[in-house]
Amino acid sequence: MGSLTAAPLIPLRKIKPSLSEQQNSLFSCRRRPKKKNHAIVPVARLFGPAIFEASKLKVLFLGVDEKKHPGNLPRTYTLTHSDITSKLTLAISQTINNSQLQGWYNKLQRDEVVAEWKKFKGKMSLHVHCHISGGHFLLDLCARLRFFIFSKELPVVLKAFVHGDEDLLNNYPELQEALVWVYFHSNVPEFNKVECWGPLKDASSGGVHNEMMTMKKKKKVSPISNWDLPERCVEDCSCCFPPMTMSSIPWSEEVANGN
Repeated sequence: MGSLTAAPLIPLRKIKPSLSEQQNSLFSCRRRPKKKNHAIVPVARLFGPAIFEASKLKVLFLGVDEKKHPGNLPRTYTLTHSDITSKLTLAISQTINNSQLQGWYNKLQRDEVVAEWKKFKGKMSLHVHCHISGGHFLLDLCARLRFFIFSKELPVVLKAFVHGDEDLLNNYPELQEALVWVYFHSNVPEFNKVECWGPLKDASSGGVHNEMMTMKKKKKVSPISNWDLPERCVEDCSCCFPPMTMSSIPWSEEVANGN
């Protein structure tokens, strides 16, 4: 996966993270030697073409199974990456798996990807969330690069969801046609946005992303933008899920509301 990091001007020997603190990171820390001292400095590292390797994916089912349709029972994905083993960990549960996100290292990096299935007016969709910047000035400095890396790596993330939850998708193949909505959360307006990546089967192949990049280079508006962000019924109903009062991702409405 792509990697990006920045850190404060504190000697490395005083804040060197333990192995457990390095466990969950899609972006990684590296140190660059200097003549007089060593400090953590902003470093961006891209790993070339985004390729999904099933052998590097560990899947944890926490309180859900493939027999429960996400239109009736909450279903959330929490994806993290280990810099030590280069393996991905995907937790499939009813809420975000916070145990994957512990430690100052992870709070600084904020490179996890979380997603949840939602049903709006009877139609299923997958809502994916990425933290670009905000909460730490070091992330703000790298907002543009973080946005680029997240966009580039998202097909791999979606493939991990599809592969890890393949039994669910085999039992309910119509979910492959569900639209994927990607929320980029940032305190920089340019990167604080929602994008529709099309049906899951296409988004996970990277085809939609390539189309969007081609359109941007040609300065044309992508037809993908014609899809409207789904809205739930105004009152409680049986055709939307989860209910208004229940969401597994607390900040899922921030971008849509322009906050």
